Amino acid sequence: MASLVYKERPAAGEATGLLVLHHGRGADEVDLLGLADVLDPQRRLHVVTPRGPLTLPGWPGYHWYTVPRVGYPDPDTFWAAFNALAEFHDELWERTGLTPERTVLGGFSMGSVMSYSLGLAENRPAPAGILAFSGFVPVVEGWEPSLADRESLRVFIAHGRNDPIMDVTFARHARELLEAGGLPVEYHESDAAHHIDPAHVPAAVEWLRATLG
Repeated sequence: MASLVYKERPAAGEATGLLVLHHGRGADEVDLLGLADVLDPQRRLHVVTPRGPLTLPGWPGYHWYTVPRVGYPDPDTFWAAFNALAEFHDELWERTGLTPERTVLGGFSMGSVMSYSLGLAENRPAPAGILAFSGFVPVVEGWEPSLADRESLRVFIAHGRNDPIMDVTFARHARELLEAGGLPVEYHESDAAHHIDPAHVPAAVEWLRATLG
C-alpha cells in the first residue's frame, strides 16, 4: 500500500522525539499542523500529521474509518486505516531515526481513536505516550487493547462534558480501562464541546515535555 499523504514540522535542532498527530473526521493533514508549535513551543520534537486514507460521498475532507455507531468503527475501513498507519509509523521511525520509545501518538476525535488503536495494539511497538483529545478506545472486531506489556506507556486524556459527538463517558471509560491495566493516565475534563479546549493545552504541553523530556 502506498504511504499516506502527510505534512511535517521539523524540530529547531536535533529532534529529541517524534509527535504524530492524527486529525479528526472530515479534516486533513493540515488541520492539526498548527498544534505543533502550540504543544511544542520550543520545537524540540519532529511533528508529523498524516492524512486519513478514506473519502466519503457527501462528506468533506478525509476519514480514518466509517461510523456505523460512535465507539464502534466499521471493521473493514478501520483495518485498512490501521494497516496504512502501521506502515506509515514504521517508515517514519526508519526515516527519522527516532524510535517508538521516543514517540507520542496523538490526535483529536477519530484521530485519538487511531492513536489508541496503534499505541495499544498487541502486535505494534509501544510508544512513549498517547495524547487523546476527545476520543475513545474503540470496540472493533479483531482488535483488543494490550495493556500488560506496556505499563510504562503514559496517556493524556482530555474531553469536554458537553461533547455532543463523542460523549464524555467514552473518556471516563478509557481512563478506567487504562488505569486498571496499570498505565499512568493524566485525565482532564472541562465544560467544552467537541473541540480541543485551550484550557487543557498547558497541561498537555507539560505532559508532552515530561513524556519526551
